[in-house]
Amino acid sequence: MKHLGLIGKKLEHSFSKKYFDQKFVKEGISGYDFELFEIPAIEPITRLVRDKKLSGFSVTIPYKEAILPHCFSLSPEAEEIGAVNCVRVAEGELYGHNTDYIGFLAALPLDRLNTERNALIFGSGGASKAVIYALEKLNFNCITVSSTDKDGTIKYEDIDRDLMEQTKLLVNCTPLGTFPEAGRCIPIPYQYIHPGHVCYDLVYNPPLSEFLKRSEEQGATIINGQTMLEQQAEAAWKIWTDNTVR
Repeated sequence: MKHLGLIGKKLEHSFSKKYFDQKFVKEGISGYDFELFEIPAIEPITRLVRDKKLSGFSVTIPYKEAILPHCFSLSPEAEEIGAVNCVRVAEGELYGHNTDYIGFLAALPLDRLNTERNALIFGSGGASKAVIYALEKLNFNCITVSSTDKDGTIKYEDIDRDLMEQTKLLVNCTPLGTFPEAGRCIPIPYQYIHPGHVCYDLVYNPPLSEFLKRSEEQGATIINGQTMLEQQAEAAWKIWTDNTVR
């Protein structure tokens, strides 16, 4: 039996185990299982991998950047992004990859975004880094919005009507609005959202986050994180099961 899983600090919101359990049954895949591992810090990861005999695992909040020093090597994409959400284990070593950017692009409606390629990215963690990597490959100009002082970012209070008018794509990369705190949302001027906007939330539980609900009320096109979840998981599965990949 080969063991896979997901590591994170709080995983009550996660659909990953259900997704892979259903995949194994639906596709008749035997010899694999998938478990959730809530850990309070990243430091025990090497011991966890050894004790649970993991062949690979996904990484979620807040460890996508913290796991970098524990990886023996990184894929070119993970190295450029600066975050890892997928790890393959080979001969006891951790090999870091990033499939978040693949999942993100799978649901992006480029036909709606051909004329204006400006994006507001809410959040500055590992997920936002993957989103920015994907968008910059498509020649988007990305502005990162953070609640803390970080170089190269702006604050939420800096968002005004002009900036919203100049930006067609809004992407929430924060966990705000995730179950069980579904009533929370990023503090932006929703009154300036209009039918020309595409609002993309990486949150998938609940399917209609408060951010998406408010954006839809303003007439925007909305996208939740379900397709991203599924497509990044499928990309991770390929990495875990392809013996030529490190």
